Amino acid sequence: MTNVTNKKYDLEERTAEFAVDVINFTKAIPRDPRYLSIITQLVRAATSVGANYCEADDSQSKKDFTHKIAICKKESRESKYWLKVVAKTFPESAPGARGLWREAQELNLIFASIFNKKKSEES
Repeated sequence: MTNVTNKKYDLEERTAEFAVDVINFTKAIPRDPRYLSIITQLVRAATSVGANYCEADDSQSKKDFTHKIAICKKESRESKYWLKVVAKTFPESAPGARGLWREAQELNLIFASIFNKKKSEES
């Protein structure tokens, strides 16, 4: 797992690393039918953060940019939720989940800040 406490300011790279870290993290979770939908939801949310950031970066308008950033914010928050669920249902994963949760929280705060700034500019 990448050292998620190492601060990076390239959001495209940082969100890609977060996605890869989550994918690698989920490899240690047993492929028990009870966990499969949780794993799928976590991976989808975590990979969606960076994908939507890339789309925001190539947006067609300010409104489109703000919309994509809002999705980044939503998906990073959803990632936090699924990491919490994983940690509670599979306690052995809690230490790894905590670090990823902190990174998801930081990403969420970054995207919330961008979103709020853009929304205030649109007003």
